[in-house]
Amino acid sequence: MGVFVFLPLILPLTALPIARLAEQHLHPRNAALLLTWVGAILAACSTLCLGLLVVVGTAQLPGNPLPDSWSDPEVREAVPYDEVAGKASIGALALVVAACALTLRRHYGFRARAHRTLAVHPDTSEVAVLTDEVPYAYALPGSPGRILVSTGMLSGLNEAERRALLAHERAHLAGRHHRLLLTVQLAGCANPLLRPLRSAVGYSTERWADEEAARVTGDRRMTARAVGKAALISQHAAVPGLAAFAEAGPVPRRVAALLGPVPTPGNWPPALTTAGIAAIVAAAGTAASTLSALNAAIALFFVLQSATYG
Repeated sequence: MGVFVFLPLILPLTALPIARLAEQHLHPRNAALLLTWVGAILAACSTLCLGLLVVVGTAQLPGNPLPDSWSDPEVREAVPYDEVAGKASIGALALVVAACALTLRRHYGFRARAHRTLAVHPDTSEVAVLTDEVPYAYALPGSPGRILVSTGMLSGLNEAERRALLAHERAHLAGRHHRLLLTVQLAGCANPLLRPLRSAVGYSTERWADEEAARVTGDRRMTARAVGKAALISQHAAVPGLAAFAEAGPVPRRVAALLGPVPTPGNWPPALTTAGIAAIVAAAGTAASTLSALNAAIALFFVLQSATYG
């Protein structure tokens, strides 16, 4: 087990360089999926190693429900600094579980309240227009997903811009962007080093939806104008809680990207560029974290098995 059990707790640092560079050098869809998978794997490995340390730390506490053999010197020797790290990890894992539970409660609580509100709404179409002077528009996931838009938002856009806005929100639903955002938010709860990935994935999903809207409307300049006007209209508005499902992101960067060339879907930065090196580092860190977590888990399993049945 050795020091390998601690590596997944700090290896998420290897994902930070690619977080910003992916926004600039990868297609938004590729960037969002890559960063989500990297964050999910690193968070899972980090949580697994915390759990392994908890097993050892709990075994040293008097009155624990674990077999007495798990507190043998052989087990303690398999985990460095078991007296400190093993017991401190109990509180750390409790915080992770509490933070993840609170995040899930808020996420699904917003969805449930919004769907209850729509249940009494006479319009059952995909787009629900709510009579509200506060300008907002967001995609509400569910079965089926709905698009909620206020009359305050629609009144500030012309017909073409409204089509771009709705195409943008449909792209959020079709791409299941709420799942990506929830995944990286939970990853940040599991390991604070992964929190920067949330803003990076939030921006990438918005860019992904922007590109889909531009493709559907066939007019990148008009889509850019719609993005800018919608942001300007709603910047001082009281945004409802469910707007967190589709974060606005840095609007000037989004508009500039839409006014530029269409990103290549299969582009990947060359290995010897800054972005390419960052991607290699992130991939190596993710692989090392996975191998370290598996090594620690297997090693502890055999040590505990030997202590129990040996």
